Amino acid sequence: MIALDCYYSLSSPWAYLGGPQLQDIVRRHHVKLVLKPYDFQAVAPQTGGIPLKSRPEPRRSYHALELARWREHLGMALNLAPAHYPKGAASDPNWNKYPGWMVIAAQLQGHDAQPLSHALLRALWAEERDTADAAVRIAVADENGYDGAALQALEQAAETLATYRVNSAQAVEHGVFGAPTYVLNGERFWGQDRLAFLDRALDRLRAG
Repeated sequence: MIALDCYYSLSSPWAYLGGPQLQDIVRRHHVKLVLKPYDFQAVAPQTGGIPLKSRPEPRRSYHALELARWREHLGMALNLAPAHYPKGAASDPNWNKYPGWMVIAAQLQGHDAQPLSHALLRALWAEERDTADAAVRIAVADENGYDGAALQALEQAAETLATYRVNSAQAVEHGVFGAPTYVLNGERFWGQDRLAFLDRALDRLRAG
């Protein structure tokens, strides 16, 4: 089976917007999707990524404009200024890592974690829910057919955190500088607006 890796953060609006398209691609091409939440704040300085809060105002305002365009184009609910994003590192430096750790824990338990991942992103970007709150993550997981309490209990297990560190190291090795970045046979596709190119690459791969 063809393997497809997705490097992203559970606070990325672009990962949220790309979720349904990615799921469709995975279904049609029968690929094995491996979700790889990684430490964007640690990786970005090494690979050339620029966190949104560090960008000049013209780039931040254009970011919001593009979100609005894609929201309308895809017909997806999205709040341009969600109540619980962004959070300052001073309040909790792990605020956007917890949901990623839950997704990793789900995969390590053998679950298809894509529905959970999308639900957590939707909770943050469309439902005004604080995914940094353990109770919210448990509820979101339960609502989508997972054992939320069990997964939350595994978020900071040694295997979960080791996988997160490996994901982050691999992101550096692959030259990942943004989220989401899809990697197919070593080739990078950065951003949900490049999913059409990923789709075509999978067509060629299967035809060959």
